[in-house]
Amino acid sequence: MTLDDRKFMILKAIIDDYILTAVPVGSRTISRKAGVGFSPATIRNEMSDLEELGYLAQPHTSAGRIPSNKAYRLYVDRLLQLGGLSAEMKQRIDQHMNQRSNQVEEMIRTAASVLSDATQYTSVIVAPQMHSLRIKRVQLVPISDTAALMVVVTNAGIVKDAVIRVPEGITPEHLYRISEMLTGELQNHTLSEVRQIFAQLFRDLSKHRRLLGGVMSAMEDKLIEDAPEDIVIMGPTKMLNYPEYSDVEKAKNILSVFESRDRLLNVLKKTGGMEISIRIGPETGIEELKDCSLVTATYNVGPHGKGTLGIIGPTRMDYGRVINVMGYMGQVISNLLSGEEL
Repeated sequence: MTLDDRKFMILKAIIDDYILTAVPVGSRTISRKAGVGFSPATIRNEMSDLEELGYLAQPHTSAGRIPSNKAYRLYVDRLLQLGGLSAEMKQRIDQHMNQRSNQVEEMIRTAASVLSDATQYTSVIVAPQMHSLRIKRVQLVPISDTAALMVVVTNAGIVKDAVIRVPEGITPEHLYRISEMLTGELQNHTLSEVRQIFAQLFRDLSKHRRLLGGVMSAMEDKLIEDAPEDIVIMGPTKMLNYPEYSDVEKAKNILSVFESRDRLLNVLKKTGGMEISIRIGPETGIEELKDCSLVTATYNVGPHGKGTLGIIGPTRMDYGRVINVMGYMGQVISNLLSGEEL
């Protein structure tokens, strides 16, 4: 048994209806839809075939059918028709994002909030991964005779700082000159290239070896290692607005995933740089999200850095709307991080 054009049409009509209503779909409902043109009896036969093929399930004997994860996968791969994002929605996103802070962390939080509000699902955004960003400036600011504040600014505007120990005999003027030297040597290099550059600096500036070692160690700790706060989650309780999660235990399981940020971070890192990725049910790789879908998109930080934004919602989410919103949001974030106006 294969999927012919009629089965495709009926399956798409069932999925579209279930996405809107969350109510099992019957043959009479489909027969009344414009453009279908088949009798309820014909549709019932086709629905039985679709159930046998694994695309539909019947939760109760007398109920209509609901799409399976297999059906949603077919839907997003072959049946989904994308329209453009409305001018009104684009304007709303632009207005919110133009009010951003100059700090990237604040802008990412704003973007996550806008994304959740625009889709009415839970949004997750991973900040640009530090190892792929490029250094713009390094500054060593004296705070006492034995300590200095190291401030590193990246090409994405991300600012990281750490307190480092200053060896005896290093004056504020020394720190200023070393800051200028470090900026000159490290500017436009990725953080993953820093180790090699410091190896040469250790040889050339052996008398400042202790200070340079402290700077390198601080960069390793603060910049190169990923931190839990690199992921922002907005609207986790929006999932509870959907009837699929009215069961208390199921709701608790889903909310527990949002609390364990490291699990989500690991999944989001596995997008493989794909512009849009859709994982349905068990494809998410997280047991508690087996009844959810995860849609991710990438945004760019200049020519080298990348970050990830995602939406988590029920498997019956409005995929077309989500993909349109995320595609546009990815462009907006990329433009802002490149210093372009909306």
